[in-house]
Amino acid sequence: MPDIYQELIKLAEGDMYPFHMPGHKRNLQSTPLKGAFRCDITEIDGFDNLHDEKGIILEAEKRANRLYGADDTFFLVNGSTSGVLSAVSAAVPEGGNILAARGSHKSFYHAAYLRNLEIEYLEPRMIGAYGIFDSYNAEDVKRAIGNVRVKPDAVFITSPTYEGKCSDIEGIAKVCHDEGIILIVDEAHGAHFGFGDGLPESAVKCGADIVIHSLHKTLPAMTQTALIHVQGNLVDKALLKRFLRIYQSSSPSYVLMSSIDLCMKEMQDNGKEFSERLTGYRKKIQDETSECSILKVPDLSELEDPAKVLIYADTDQMTGQQLYDILREDYLLQLEMAGEHYALAIITGWDTEEGIDRLIKAVCEIDECLQKKPGAKVDAIEKRYSIPKREMSLQKAWDSEHETVSLNMAEGRISGDFINLYPPGIPLVVPGEIIGGDLIKDIERYLAENLNVQGIFEVENSENKGIIDISKRGIICVKQK
Repeated sequence: MPDIYQELIKLAEGDMYPFHMPGHKRNLQSTPLKGAFRCDITEIDGFDNLHDEKGIILEAEKRANRLYGADDTFFLVNGSTSGVLSAVSAAVPEGGNILAARGSHKSFYHAAYLRNLEIEYLEPRMIGAYGIFDSYNAEDVKRAIGNVRVKPDAVFITSPTYEGKCSDIEGIAKVCHDEGIILIVDEAHGAHFGFGDGLPESAVKCGADIVIHSLHKTLPAMTQTALIHVQGNLVDKALLKRFLRIYQSSSPSYVLMSSIDLCMKEMQDNGKEFSERLTGYRKKIQDETSECSILKVPDLSELEDPAKVLIYADTDQMTGQQLYDILREDYLLQLEMAGEHYALAIITGWDTEEGIDRLIKAVCEIDECLQKKPGAKVDAIEKRYSIPKREMSLQKAWDSEHETVSLNMAEGRISGDFINLYPPGIPLVVPGEIIGGDLIKDIERYLAENLNVQGIFEVENSENKGIIDISKRGIICVKQK
């Protein structure tokens, strides 16, 4: 059967006139985006339906499935977010229990809110001075399952993490399945896993029950394209399919679905070459920055995903945001994100030698400048992440009446909203948790370093806004009775 793109081109070049949505009518004069609009259609005869696949979409999903090897694979056109929402909703009944890594994407917390779930957390660990979440092994999960009050319906793991740490999914899957527990792996940043030597194995091959991939993060696919894979007999696949219909658009983009299908064809034909280029680029960056003394790029023994290049500034003379800004403004290198002491680049097999060389040159030059400045190394004491005490359920706190409280008056209050650093969007506090003094100090430090702290608001002197103390910064809290 022909792929989706071939069928779209056949339609675009044929004489069939579109008396149907979308409104641009595939008229190339209607928009500068001529290429995309030429192939942008709705569910018309002969083009199948994402929510009831029987034709070209079903065949395309089967092609994707053959690459990854699950029982079933489904297209996601609302990003991996819709996959996480669907996976959690299908795996855990309303009001049920889930064991999760604290460093989970915000879509996980949104799913927990919608299903009114009780969340228990794996004990969070941080990696040295980098200040990033560590991975988990089978023993971590086994111990956590034994310590929770109620056996969880599912375990939710993010692997790789945003910065490239990979958990022992095969070992964790065995622990979960021995207990009859569903394992969901948010492998959004690992769609490239398993395609060649030097890449970690895919969570699908490692035995997870549901795996979510964001194709657009590391593979050649358009933004918002993703896949969800399901296997084994623990997941109700019909229920998963129901939630996919709920959380995805009823008017899915054929341009995006075509992009998914073409991406899978590219990886089928050239996946080995892709992985060789990626690992080659990673080795080149590692080798040619190895003499830097202030800026450090952790190797694959520390961060296992070669697509993630973490550039750590081991000096009190430069923050991660400053490093990020210098690379962007002085070298025209747009990185993915900044942390407190690092900037993060994402590389793929479709980068260019010229781009990789520019990054290496920039890192070496910045390091040379830093060597000339007096400064102390960052304190390498192992950092700890303390989960705030929970006073109220996520759903109840988020749905409660709220008021904005000045940052310096918020200690001891119940959070009414999420506060997180974005990206990656991992919460510093979740609705229903107590805002502690240490958290407030951390937030103040992040703001001073110009990091993107979401959930902190500018407040004004207004009798009608619920402000209980005038300050430039405010936090949403559950209103006190």
